[in-house]
Amino acid sequence: MTSMFDEIRKDNARVVIFDTTLRDGEQSPGCSMNLEEKLKMAEILETMGVDVIEAGFPVASPGDFEAVNEIAKRAEKSVIAGLCRAVQKDIDAVVAAIKPAKRQRIHTFISTSPLHMKYKLQKEPHEVLEAIAWSVGYARKHCDDVEWSAEDGSRTELDFLCRAVETAINAGATTINIPDTVGYVVPSEYGALIKSLVDRVPNIGKAILSVHCHNDLGLAVANSLAGIEAGARQIECTINGIGERAGNAALEEVVMALRTRADRIPFTNRIDTTKITGASRTLAAITGMPVQHNKAIVGANAFAHESGIHQDGMLKNAQTYEIMTPESVGLNKSNLVLGKHSGRHAFKKKLEDLGYTLSDTDLDDAFARFKIVADRKKEIFDEDLVALVDDEAAHAHDNIKLITMSVWSSTKGPQRATLTLEIDGQQKSAEVDGNGAIDALFKAIAEIIPHPEAKLSLFNIQAITGGTDAQAEVTVRLEEDGKTVNGQGTDTDTLVASTRAYIHALNKLLVKRKKNRPEDITTTKNRIQSI
Repeated sequence: MTSMFDEIRKDNARVVIFDTTLRDGEQSPGCSMNLEEKLKMAEILETMGVDVIEAGFPVASPGDFEAVNEIAKRAEKSVIAGLCRAVQKDIDAVVAAIKPAKRQRIHTFISTSPLHMKYKLQKEPHEVLEAIAWSVGYARKHCDDVEWSAEDGSRTELDFLCRAVETAINAGATTINIPDTVGYVVPSEYGALIKSLVDRVPNIGKAILSVHCHNDLGLAVANSLAGIEAGARQIECTINGIGERAGNAALEEVVMALRTRADRIPFTNRIDTTKITGASRTLAAITGMPVQHNKAIVGANAFAHESGIHQDGMLKNAQTYEIMTPESVGLNKSNLVLGKHSGRHAFKKKLEDLGYTLSDTDLDDAFARFKIVADRKKEIFDEDLVALVDDEAAHAHDNIKLITMSVWSSTKGPQRATLTLEIDGQQKSAEVDGNGAIDALFKAIAEIIPHPEAKLSLFNIQAITGGTDAQAEVTVRLEEDGKTVNGQGTDTDTLVASTRAYIHALNKLLVKRKKNRPEDITTTKNRIQSI
């Protein structure tokens, strides 16, 4: 296969899309994924046409190593990358994890800003240059595709950054990434930085320049595009813009900006944009982190028009207020109306129109749930079906499942909840009083499965559609010993949705507890050494 560098050299207008949803995105509080979820997202990313999938940080945990390794085994077209620090054990872990991949990349990094070198690394500039030369050189012995990143690159002194980049390329780096690690720069500043590297680094023509921008000031996408205009040819981004703190540049926004404004930003990429909405919804369901309604491209309001003036213009010509079509991002509308008498075939067709393709088993489960919802609601909206399917997917691998619940409530109190859960095939029940129905339900869960160290840090309820029979979508966040997880649940009954969300979060928390056990770490080390 041709290398990424050769592809860009042949077509200088092409931009490489490097997706780090499974690595940087997963570092967002509450967005951790299990193996099955990561494999599902990796498959979606490859189907979309993502060039490089950064599958994880293999040395970080046994779970990360296993996920990168399994993704590497299954990938057909995408380059599979693993992240590592500039130390041998990290690089060795990546080498072992990505070994099965048809196309491999080692992504190594080290800090280069004065602040990071002094306080984080406690190294002098010449020591950092030596570390760059050694780490990139060592990685290149194991892989022809090596990316080097200057952590906190946007706050690095330009002269030193130029020396660091030159050193990395001389050592064998084929991609050079300049992260705006803390989301500090503005577009004109970042564009000037990239252009300075193009103009001043003598061997820059031997590598692809990459941009990796965080969204702390809401400028991640703008900065990324400024970098491309200045000479970079790779954008690092995530689905829904998830990532640490305020997140990363959103893949869907970057790609649709390039497509919609090709007149001003004349660069191409290989993303199938009709897969965007499906990818966004799947990730939201997996992480339990709903997309804000006014989010660009994939938000519920992205193609909604309420103003009378806007509606009038839309009826006359959609281009009066829409710069892209809903269909271009996979948001397909149909005239097929579903209700409690609808059959399985019509249900399947409607889901396909909405961008979902389910296995027969998953379709049967979703259809059974649809019939329950249809008996409760007069009208079934597209949003109801999306929530239903996403909720089923989110809870598919739960070891703890809700069986039955009932609540007694009055203005005088106390409120009482009776709850039955299934835990690894065994049913357990509890009856608990609380200060409100939600409090009673959550206390009942805690009585069945004690977790005293976990704290409820977020409890959010929103209606998916209008009307008193609307489904509620609930998000719950639990924190324990620095670990954060989000859970999501939907139902026409807000109390049921809340209980499902809490159980979903608890399932994820219990999975996190199992990570990094001594026996798991030993197993991972043995696997690395044996490959």
